[in-house]
Amino acid sequence: MTATATAAVEAGGRTQATPAEVRKAIWAGGIGNFVEQFDFAVYGYLAPLMAPVFFPETDPLASVLSTYALFAISFLIRPVGGLVFGRFGDRVGRRKTLSLAIVLMGVLTALIGVLPSYAQVGFVAPALLLVVRILQGVVQGGEYVGAIAFIVEYAPERRRGFYGSFVSMSVFLGLLGGAGLSSLLTTVLPHEEMTTWGWRLPFLLALPLALTGLHLRLRIKETPEFEAATRSGDEVVQTPLREALVSQWRGILVFCGASITLAVLSYGWVTYLPQYLSGTLKVPQGEAFLSNVISIAVLVPLLPMAGALSDRIGRKPMLIIGVLACIFLVPLAFLVLEEGTFTSSVLGQLIYIVPEFFLTGIVTVCAAEFFPTKTRYSASAIAFNSSFAIFAGATPFIATLLVSRFGTVYALWGFLATLAVFSLFVILRFMQETYRSALSDDKYAAHN
Repeated sequence: MTATATAAVEAGGRTQATPAEVRKAIWAGGIGNFVEQFDFAVYGYLAPLMAPVFFPETDPLASVLSTYALFAISFLIRPVGGLVFGRFGDRVGRRKTLSLAIVLMGVLTALIGVLPSYAQVGFVAPALLLVVRILQGVVQGGEYVGAIAFIVEYAPERRRGFYGSFVSMSVFLGLLGGAGLSSLLTTVLPHEEMTTWGWRLPFLLALPLALTGLHLRLRIKETPEFEAATRSGDEVVQTPLREALVSQWRGILVFCGASITLAVLSYGWVTYLPQYLSGTLKVPQGEAFLSNVISIAVLVPLLPMAGALSDRIGRKPMLIIGVLACIFLVPLAFLVLEEGTFTSSVLGQLIYIVPEFFLTGIVTVCAAEFFPTKTRYSASAIAFNSSFAIFAGATPFIATLLVSRFGTVYALWGFLATLAVFSLFVILRFMQETYRSALSDDKYAAHN
């Protein structure tokens, strides 16, 4: 009987999933992040078209800024969502929590596509958009970390980095899907049709995508790791949030310190650099956007390679190389970008994603490995959302402010390099290697 057909076998007290079950877990876990990032890309790309729909047209710039402000709010509210969904995920399971999350995400995203305009209901229109974005932020705060826990808890012990990398892949695939569809619609539809109804189509598409995800999640069992930890009922924590804050605060702080560099690196890339290329370097907007899409497309298939490499050499070496690459390669990327051509835009961003290769998937799997099963969802939600909601959400604003103040994009590199030095110190001084440890281990318990 082959491995894929064999019933799950017992391994170290935990029921080992078959390869077929792991593949199902990857699809079920990743599709929620795809929908989330699909919305992220669509909203960001179509914001200029949405602005006059939801805000008065007397001041176009203010309308666009207001639309982006609602975008930022969904980031800031994510820690709240992490607390809510984390508690639910640690008490009743990953599968049920993620099933609820993807339904809510699909419904809320689709709602944006049917909201009334400012011309129809006045200030009720932006108020409704604000409510939807806040609720989306709550759901997003629990989706990503839940998907990480779900896939990593299904993965074979020695291949958690490889399988965990597919969570990161789903993020960038969602960005590509949302950006690609938005670009296609703006190309094939006349401007008047895009501003009246065309912009609504990508948001409406999120609902069938979410229902597909729900179908996948309902067809798979709870993770073997969670079932093993809760089989007797002894590991079910009644107040996982309190337990995480009391016993896992060290791990939470270590994760935040190690991951803030990636938060700024990533969102400086996907949100700020295209605007810098078109606004400051005068690269045609379409070419600036395309160069960003190309660099994302190049990174996606490399992420499993990074995860597999971390399974061989460990998480710490990968993170160390990544933060050092931020210090030494990002200024080289900026030097190439300043040529101001489409070719230099692509080449510069290909250099920029080298530290992304070493950091993205590894930070993802560490969000699960740092914390024990009984509080993994809650603790990782606090850690991940604290570092990314604050630093990632603020990166476009900080980057714009620094470049405007100092007159050079190297000011952004100075900010990133400072964070990289701090992350390097945290990784070297406080981080424990986790790639060979059991998921149930309490690596950063406060009493250690």
